[in-house]
Amino acid sequence: MPYQVILIESDQVLLNNMIATIKKSSEFELAATFKTANAALGQSSIFRPDLFLVDVDNPDSLNMIPAFIDIFPDAKILGMMSLWNPNIAQKSLEAGALGCILKPFTADDIIKSLELYTLRGKNKPARLISFFSPKGRAGRTTMAAILALGLAKKSGERVALIDADLQFGDLPIFFDVEPEQNVVDATQDIKMITPLNFEAYFHKIKDNLYLLSSPDRPEYAELVDIESFVDVVRMSCNLFRYVLVDLPAGFNPLSIGTCKLSDTVVVMAMINNGFELQHVKRTLEMFKNYSPGDDKKIYTVFTRVNPCTEEERLKLERKLGYPVTDVLPNEYRMISVANSGRLSRNLPLESQLVKEVDRIAEDIMSGKR
Repeated sequence: MPYQVILIESDQVLLNNMIATIKKSSEFELAATFKTANAALGQSSIFRPDLFLVDVDNPDSLNMIPAFIDIFPDAKILGMMSLWNPNIAQKSLEAGALGCILKPFTADDIIKSLELYTLRGKNKPARLISFFSPKGRAGRTTMAAILALGLAKKSGERVALIDADLQFGDLPIFFDVEPEQNVVDATQDIKMITPLNFEAYFHKIKDNLYLLSSPDRPEYAELVDIESFVDVVRMSCNLFRYVLVDLPAGFNPLSIGTCKLSDTVVVMAMINNGFELQHVKRTLEMFKNYSPGDDKKIYTVFTRVNPCTEEERLKLERKLGYPVTDVLPNEYRMISVANSGRLSRNLPLESQLVKEVDRIAEDIMSGKR
């Protein structure tokens, strides 16, 4: 059966255009039109709508989305905006909308948007998780890759893995892929991209898992504008339920900007010579300076811990003076699997490292972290 559509738009010219678009399509039936969300909320029940198209450029309409969800829990809501605005898109998701669409649009645009946002996963804002390490060789990329695989498989929702190590990103090697496009293309095109054409910049690794690759050559990193990269990450949150960003080691404008945007930051260090604890301490102090009063979740993870036990985790926690969330074992076999490009095909599920990261994935899905 066709969607019973209610249009909420104050601009009469745009409203007339939308009415004509919907009436031409066999996929939709126009139930009613309203110029204000308040009027729509009070009069829509008699039409039994299952799709609301709401002008979210209007702050009043945007703020009333939760009320529509309360009264029409089975209806889908698409926000409409004249120009893509990541702030409004984020607020629409937080309010409970399925996603946003640019106006004017075609009937096919509406159908594609409904399909795209439904595939994304639960009707909730994305979880944006960044992986940061003070220095290299901390196992940051390996953990991000294994966690992405686990989330995609266990949740059944879409997961984006963004390789932000612009000079020496390894994720294409881990998955043995040669993406046609990468983060350089995405950042240079971001002003012209909408969610409907953004997915093409990602390489599909397997069901529900997509990779936005690092540049082909180290010198291309200079082509990535930090503000544009942040916009790329923000748009990713409209297409994917989980967005994982593998950052380069150390503090730089890109890592700082991405961490500020993220709801969760995983700070990683490898236990080797004892200096790692001091590096992590300084990192945590810098995060406090950059984001004072921020309620961002920051988790500390130490890799290559031997013995990898609860007692060792508590010992590290006492030395650090800050909660240590997880300790991960040293597994050379995993390094071999990753470096050979077999990570998505031959992930050793019996591995202690994989089991620990799977547990973290389950905590993230359940909201425990």
